[in-house]
Amino acid sequence: MILGQISYLDCLVFLIVLAPQLLLHVNIIELALCVLKALPFVFFQLPYQFCRERYFTTKHQRSPYVQQASFFQDLVIRIVRYAFAFIPVNIGRVFFSKGVALPFLRFRLLRHGYIQAPLTWREANVSSKAKTMGLWVTVEESERPDLVIYYCHGGGFSMGSNYFYLEFLMAWLTLLRDAGYRNPAIFALEYTLVPDERYPVQLEQTVAGYDHVCSIVKDPSRICLAGDSAGATLQLSLLLQLSKSSDPGKRRPGFATLISPWATLVTPKNRDTPSDYLNADSLHLYGRQFAGTQANLKDPLVSPGVCKDRDWWLRASPSGGYCFMYGSEEVFGPEVRDLIALLRRSGCAVRVREEPGQVHAWPVVSLFLADTQGERTKGLRDLTKVITQVIEPQMFLVDGL
Repeated sequence: MILGQISYLDCLVFLIVLAPQLLLHVNIIELALCVLKALPFVFFQLPYQFCRERYFTTKHQRSPYVQQASFFQDLVIRIVRYAFAFIPVNIGRVFFSKGVALPFLRFRLLRHGYIQAPLTWREANVSSKAKTMGLWVTVEESERPDLVIYYCHGGGFSMGSNYFYLEFLMAWLTLLRDAGYRNPAIFALEYTLVPDERYPVQLEQTVAGYDHVCSIVKDPSRICLAGDSAGATLQLSLLLQLSKSSDPGKRRPGFATLISPWATLVTPKNRDTPSDYLNADSLHLYGRQFAGTQANLKDPLVSPGVCKDRDWWLRASPSGGYCFMYGSEEVFGPEVRDLIALLRRSGCAVRVREEPGQVHAWPVVSLFLADTQGERTKGLRDLTKVITQVIEPQMFLVDGL
């Protein structure tokens, strides 16, 4: 099930769904101040910058992303860039919450002729001890899956929810089924956001989620770790943590596909770019809040990019290695390239897709904003192709759950 591009009607419905949730969850004075502060951007700065670069600047002088972006993509990315830099987290997290994302998805399904989604999802309580929840997205729940994508969403550890990513996950599951897997499934972790909890809670929940997936699949080689941004960071931390166990081989996943990982939480290499919507100062604030202490920022389990121990990375590697997918213009680009080089020097198998001119988490962004079906699913199709090369589809279904 792959829905069409986000339309202006979808945007209007999103705002209609968002408004009451903001009034429910945000102090009315704080919300009013946020709106007032945004008015100069909406009515003056945005139109001026948009028109100046798009219509009064030669193509080769535009930012790399704008050179290839449509009107709609360019407009949305500029709005998101402002929001990431200037809207407080407690307001921003409402945008990604279940209360907004799920009704919006149901409208999108209805607009495309689906009264019910052709794929099923259900919430799962993974571990009461670790207070860990997740979302199973399945084709046939009564049968054991022949592949599980264990996904951790992004959002700077402070925003995001599985329901915001649900359309993306269902599209991916559809492509995996088309690629030959008999009963693929996705388990998406709903980890606790900052500031409600800080490290090590999120890592403990990521480990609990992985153990839950292993209990379902039985064979860890049929598990592919996945995540974007902060979620990809948690997956790197998970791998480093698993390698410290007495017998890491028994718990080693088959593969890892990481979209724009936040390799090092706080570093001068994380710099703003003309194209990307991320803001380095906001990211460093979120990173420090997640770590809790300055000392924790030097801990590889908190900020995996600080780990320079090649032997540790080799022990931590999935049996089939890694696939990294990121945009050439994103804030995290330099650190991602450094990590890839280190993993290769460590002897890990690494596949890389650096998309020219693209921004942070471009496979997710493209699914919602790109014009054609081919452009929208480009990243997901590339990820699916790589996964099939490492974890081959099985020709038969194994016994039921």
